Order: sequence, then C-alpha cells, then structure tokens
Amino acid sequence: MSAEKNVVVIGGGPAGLMAAEVLSTAGAEVRLKVHVYDAMPSVGRKFLLAGKGGLNLTHSEPFDIFASRFGDRRAALQPMLDAFGPEQMREWALGLGVETFVGTSGRVFPTDMKAAPLLRAWLHRLRTAGVQFHMRHRWLGWAGDALRFDAPNGETAVHADAVVLALGGASWSRLGSDGAWAPWLRELGVDVAPLLPSNCGFDIGWSEHFSTRFAGQPFKSVAIEFSDSQGRCFARKGEFVATTTGIEGSLIYAASALLRDQIAAEGSATLLLDLLPDRTASQVLAAVTHPRGARSLSSHLKSRLGLDGIKAGVLREAMTREEMQIPERLAATIKAVPLRLVATRPIDEAISTAGGVKFDALDERLMVKALPAVFCAGEMLDWEAPTGGYLMTAAMASGAAAARGALVRN
Repeated sequence: MSAEKNVVVIGGGPAGLMAAEVLSTAGAEVRLKVHVYDAMPSVGRKFLLAGKGGLNLTHSEPFDIFASRFGDRRAALQPMLDAFGPEQMREWALGLGVETFVGTSGRVFPTDMKAAPLLRAWLHRLRTAGVQFHMRHRWLGWAGDALRFDAPNGETAVHADAVVLALGGASWSRLGSDGAWAPWLRELGVDVAPLLPSNCGFDIGWSEHFSTRFAGQPFKSVAIEFSDSQGRCFARKGEFVATTTGIEGSLIYAASALLRDQIAAEGSATLLLDLLPDRTASQVLAAVTHPRGARSLSSHLKSRLGLDGIKAGVLREAMTREEMQIPERLAATIKAVPLRLVATRPIDEAISTAGGVKFDALDERLMVKALPAVFCAGEMLDWEAPTGGYLMTAAMASGAAAARGALVRN
C-alpha cells in the first residue's frame, strides 16, 4: 500500500478489539490507521460483566470436542478456531501479562479471575500500537459511502477504506448490543437470520407459594433430560436456579437452544428433572416404600432420600396430595419431574443471542458479499454456543479473521 488508509472497527467488545489488534500489528509495510467506534462511554463493558463471576476465557477440553460445541456452525467457524483457538487464547492472555489456570470444570480463567486487569493491559497495548478510540459514537448506518455516527457534538460522517462490524447481538442492550444494525443490513440486501435469545432462562408459571418460597434457590445435584419433536436429545447432570417465573442457570443454558426451538415450534417444551440422578429408579422405589411408621411423608422422604427444601417443593408442585400417596407414582416422579416451559425469557436478559448475519451472505474472509470492504465478526454472525469459554473464544477468533480479511482487501 502506497497511501495510508483508514480502517474503521465498529464495536468495542472482544471481537472488535481483537480485530483492532490484528489490524494494528499488520506490519510497517501496511500503512493503516485503525479507528474503533463504540456507542458506550468506554469499551469492553460486556467483557467486564462476563468477568464478574470470574472471566471464563476458553475451555481446556480436546479441540475436536471444543469445536463440536458450535453444532451445525462448526464448519463455518472451524478455520477461525484453527487460527485462534483455546491454546492461542491462553498464549494471548499471557502476552498481556495475565496467567491462566484450568478450573475443575475444565474452564480456563485468569489466575486472579478478574477481567479488568486484562482489559486494561489490552487497551494499553492497542493505544501504544496507534489504535484510536472514539467513544459515545453510535453508528446510524450509511449515508452514501460514508458511515453515519451520532456523536457528542452531533451527527458526523466518517469515510473508511474498510469496515469491520462487530456490533454484538441483542442481549444486554444497556451495555451496547441492541441489534439495531439488523434492519439496516437487511435493507441493503444482506441475509440476516432473526436474533433469538441463547443461553437463556424460561418461564414455567410456578404457583405463588413455590415462587414466593423458592425463587433464587438452586437445584443442586440434579439431571435434566429433553427430547424435541425432531428426535434431538439432551441429557446432563448439573445445577440450575428457580426464578420468580421459571428456571435459569448453567444446566438450563446448555439445553436452551433445543428448548427455545421446541417452544417456537410447539408452543411449549417439557423437560424431565431427575432429583436423584445418583440413585436408580429401583433404589428410589425401595426407599419410598420402606415402612415409615408414624412419620409424615415429608419426614420420610427427607430421612430416606434427602429430599427436602426446593426438591420437595417441586415434587408438591408437580403432584397432587393424592398422587404422592401412591409409592410407584411418587418414585417415578422423583426420577422424572415434568417441567413444562411455556416461554423463553426476553432476549435482553439472555447471556448471548443466536441468529445474525448468515455465513452464506459472507465470503471466506467474512466480507459481506453485498457490501464490498465491509466485514462482520463476533456475535452478530449467525452462530451460537453454550457458556464455558466458547462464546469468548469464537468471538475473538472471528474478529481476528475479519481483520485478516480486511488486510487482504487493502
């Protein structure tokens, strides 16, 4: 390149910042000015939120299993993950002076569990490399070939030789990702799948008694099983939490895509909750039918099976008093409490989103076919994954891939 060119990255989340890093370290022979625009007062707000309970950067499981977590989008994401996967993520963090460790679940965290030190070191490196940040600049789409921004001093137009869009999905809009970009791209002929909640909670419609008494309490050491109308199955042990209106938490998030799609297709989804996954059905039946003498049923279940609190509560929610007096019926329900989910929680509450710019609308470099020199990255692409470090790794991997595409373009 003989002349200096401007590359604009819109979105200051992990995908956008990684795109800016790759662009800013392209080498002296590539004369670029890299600008990051974001609607918020500071970048990385969702990144910091993700670190509140310990920043889960990636996962340590074998790469083939890791890649399989992206389901039918694995083929599209695999080249990006080959270039920037779990190992590269840990090396990247170490390059910023942040060591990582593998937790008992196989998830990878910074040793201090915090997001802020990593983000500060990252931003320092980007600024040192010449990346310029423009805060409180909300993208409004295009005016001809110029990018429109609502800025502190009024609307402004910006010209760029290449653009990387890393605007996120539509969850946690107060942190900047509101999905406003989707109709703008559709109007320009870009195929965008509807944005849907992912890694989300669900409404059940608890009784007032159950909701008042148990909302916020966890179901621990349980398992869930679910089969949808297409024959897809999910079965796993773990834990989740009762909410005022339903359920949420890691075990539910892992099954959320299947549950969401079933509700959309059929109007509801019924999963089976095993309250005692470490006991067989025959063991549970034996305990239930064991003579209890003068003890109440509640005391008997607590004594013989350890069932009390929220687990006993959900049994009473699912069964009538009369049904609970039938040992076989009670034992069967303990191993398979039916929970009928009637609605997905709103997308703004979800951890992440599904849908977005379809991969068929992009070339192999993540350039939008209908918009030359415009690239897409991160959660605004049409993919989803469970929590566990998969979201962070794929977002950053796609940011790096889009930046490499912009470099080739220029």
